[in-house]
Amino acid sequence: MIFAFSRQNLGRKDAILQRFFEVLPGAFSWAILLGVTLLSIFQPFLAAALIIAFDLYWIMRLFYMNIFLAVSYARLASESKTDWNKRIDDLKDMDGAVARLNGLIPQARLPEKLSLISCRRELMELKTCGRPIPSYDGIYQLVIIPIVRETRDIVEPGIKSLCEGNFPSQRILVILAVEERAEGEIRQASEQLAAQYRGRFLDLLAVLHPDGIAGEARVKGANATYAAKQAAEFLKNKGIPFENVIVSCFDADTVVKPETLVCLAYTFLATPDRTQASYQPIPVYHNNIWEAPGFARVLDVGSSFFQLIEATNPDQLVTFSSHSMSFKALIDVGYWPVDMISDDSAIYWKSYIHFDGHYRVVPLATTLSMDVTEAKTWAKTFVNVYKQKRRWAWGVENFPILMRAFTVSRTIPVSQKLRHTFKLLEGHISWATWPFLLTFIGWLPTLFAGREFSRSVLYYTGPRITTMIFSLASIGLLNCIVLSILLLPKGTKKNTWLRKTGQALEWLLVPVIMIFLSGMPALDAQTRLMLGKRLEFWVTAKERKQKA
Repeated sequence: MIFAFSRQNLGRKDAILQRFFEVLPGAFSWAILLGVTLLSIFQPFLAAALIIAFDLYWIMRLFYMNIFLAVSYARLASESKTDWNKRIDDLKDMDGAVARLNGLIPQARLPEKLSLISCRRELMELKTCGRPIPSYDGIYQLVIIPIVRETRDIVEPGIKSLCEGNFPSQRILVILAVEERAEGEIRQASEQLAAQYRGRFLDLLAVLHPDGIAGEARVKGANATYAAKQAAEFLKNKGIPFENVIVSCFDADTVVKPETLVCLAYTFLATPDRTQASYQPIPVYHNNIWEAPGFARVLDVGSSFFQLIEATNPDQLVTFSSHSMSFKALIDVGYWPVDMISDDSAIYWKSYIHFDGHYRVVPLATTLSMDVTEAKTWAKTFVNVYKQKRRWAWGVENFPILMRAFTVSRTIPVSQKLRHTFKLLEGHISWATWPFLLTFIGWLPTLFAGREFSRSVLYYTGPRITTMIFSLASIGLLNCIVLSILLLPKGTKKNTWLRKTGQALEWLLVPVIMIFLSGMPALDAQTRLMLGKRLEFWVTAKERKQKA
C-alpha cells in the first residue's frame, strides 16, 4: 500500500484524524488516573472494588509475564553454545541435517534438546516452503552507527567487536554516520577510527550527514537514512545485490558478541520471507553495568526483561533500539522516517504498512550489549534516565500514523488491525498508569472513606486483599532477581557474590523507579503529544567513568 508514513503535509481530513489519534492515548491515561482519584473521593466503595479487580488482573498479568520471561531466557540459554556456522552448513543438506538431529535429540540434555528441536522445526519449515536459499558466502552485513555526541571510547569497542567476531569481516561494511553539527573532536575521532580499522572490513566509511536538509528533523533516522543511501551507492558500484545484504542500525555504544552476526546471518537465511522481516536481538546493558547507579541499572535490566517477554510472541514483536533487516526491504519502504524520533519502532510499522501486513520481526537467540545511562553524578544520571525513557515513550507518535493507515488500508486483515491497535494503545496506557495505580492511587479509597464505608466489609478486606496480592507479587520479583543475576556478564572480577547480592537488593527500589522513571516519563510524553507540543530528539549522554 502506498502511504506516506509521516504527519507532515497532510490534507484537512487526514490532519483531523491525525490530531484525534494524537489526543487519544493521553486522554485515556489521564481519564483513568483522574477518574479513579475522583471515585476514591466521592465513591470510595466503587473505587475500592475497581482497584481490587485491577490488582487481581495485574497479578495474573505479572505471573503470565514471568512465565514467558523464564521461557524466553531458557531459549536464550539453550542457544548459548550453538555453533551457528554448523547451522549454516546444515542449510546445504536439509534432509541429512534433519536425520542427524532426529538421532541427536533423544540423547541430548534439556537445554541442548530445546535448541535441536528448534533447529529441526526451522529446517522443516524452510524445506516445506520450497524457496531458494542464498549462498552464505554471498551474504554481506551493513552496519550503520549514528554518531553525534559519542566519543571514541564509546564507539571503538563496538567496532572492535565487529571485526573480531565469527562473521568474515571482509564481508562487513561499516558506516560511521556522523552529524555535521557534531563537535570537531567527534568528527575527527570518527575519521581516525575509519582510517585505523578500514583495512579490517570490506570498508569503513565516515559519512557526514549535512545539517538542515529540507523535510528532515534533527533525529537519528535522518542520519541513518543518509548513511544508508551512501551505502547503496557503494554496494551498487561493487556489484553486490541488495537482497543479499543485511543492514543493522546499531547505537554507538553497541558491542556484539562473537557469534551475533553469524546468528543473524543464519536466521536471515532460515527465514522463508527473509526480505520481509526485521531481526531483533535481545539488548542487555552490560558495558558499564558495575559503574552505573543502581536505579539506572534496575531500570535497564527491566527493559531487557521486557524484550525477552516480547520475543515469545513474534506476531506482535516490534523492533527496538539496535535492530537488523533486509537492505532491499529498507530501500523498498523508503528508508527510516526522517522526521520522527522513534525511528527504531517506526521502521517496523512503516514496513508493515508498505507490505500490507506481510511483515514481521524475527527474534534472535543472542544478545548484544549497550551502556546503562550514566553521568558524572547521581542527580544528572537521574535526569538523563528520565529524558531517555521519555524519548522511548515518545514511540506513542506511531499510534496516530498507524491508525490513519488502518483507516485507508483494504488489504490488511481487520483482525490484524484490531490486534495491533489494542496492543499499541493498551501498552502505552499501561505504561503511563500502572505505576500510579499500583502505588498511592490504589490506597486512596481507604484515605477518603466515610463512616458508612468504613463500617463495610470491603473497607477491612480491601487493604488485606491488596496486601496479599503484593505478597504474591514478591514471587515474580524473586524470579526477576534470579534472572538478572544469571544475565550478568560472566568472568569479570567485579562479578562477585557480594556484588550480586547488592544488585539483588536494588530491586527493592522498583516501586519508586516505576513511578519516577517509567510512569512519569510515559505520561509526560503522552501529555505533550495530546497538547501538540512536539518533543525534540534528545541524544542520551554516553559517559564513562574513568577507571582507576
